[in-house]
Amino acid sequence: MGKIIGKTAIITGGSRGIGFAIALALAADGFNTVIVGRRERGDCAENLRKLEDRGKGVLYVQADVSAASGRERIMAGAVGAFGGVHVLVNNAGLAPEKRADLLEMSEESFDRVLGTNTRAVMFLTQLTARQMLKQPVEGKKRGTIINIGSCSAEVSSINRGEYCVSKAGLSMLTKLYAQRLAGEGIYVHEIRPGIIDTDMTGGVKEKYDALIAGGVFPIARWGAAEDVGKAAAVFASDAFLYTTGNYVDVDGGFHIRRL
Repeated sequence: MGKIIGKTAIITGGSRGIGFAIALALAADGFNTVIVGRRERGDCAENLRKLEDRGKGVLYVQADVSAASGRERIMAGAVGAFGGVHVLVNNAGLAPEKRADLLEMSEESFDRVLGTNTRAVMFLTQLTARQMLKQPVEGKKRGTIINIGSCSAEVSSINRGEYCVSKAGLSMLTKLYAQRLAGEGIYVHEIRPGIIDTDMTGGVKEKYDALIAGGVFPIARWGAAEDVGKAAAVFASDAFLYTTGNYVDVDGGFHIRRL
């Protein structure tokens, strides 16, 4: 895969976990990276230094993607620092603060999870697409949008229904934006991670250890953030120029229906 010089990628939730792995993979391929997070810059300084060591530009934007003002800050920062945006990775996501039965789920929890996982993706993608359309085409496409979904778009979990709904909605956003933007040379893809070893899954480690040991996953191990990062790097490259609105499962084969 050839190096991509001078292009810029925004990665929301990019200071740790899956987002950071994606940022490392894109930086290795020559992208400037705009890392978006809600924490203070100092709290993620070590990871930002690791990115800077890749030799490309790095910008940290402290912002809440669920707020319009936060999304505007992200775009202004990216364009101001690097002149444009060529890749958007919608990775920022929330799980419910408390897993509750579907009959006990609160409206506040529903709104909180969908506000970041779905609504923010809708409007940050809208903002980014408008910016991409202002830019000249560089190389073989105008831009790439990568949505980090989840196996929960298809797999029902009645004690975290709001998360499942949010990821199912994100999958439809992938299709909608793919249809709208294909003629503009902007391609939209979705990655559906399975059980990935991150902070989000730390609280249910014993549950998933048992499922892995029990053979639920054909590839019998935890997924690593780097597994997702490598998939994102391929989508961001020029490897797929006749593909849009699709998804790839990075889940150890969990999606395979078996008898």
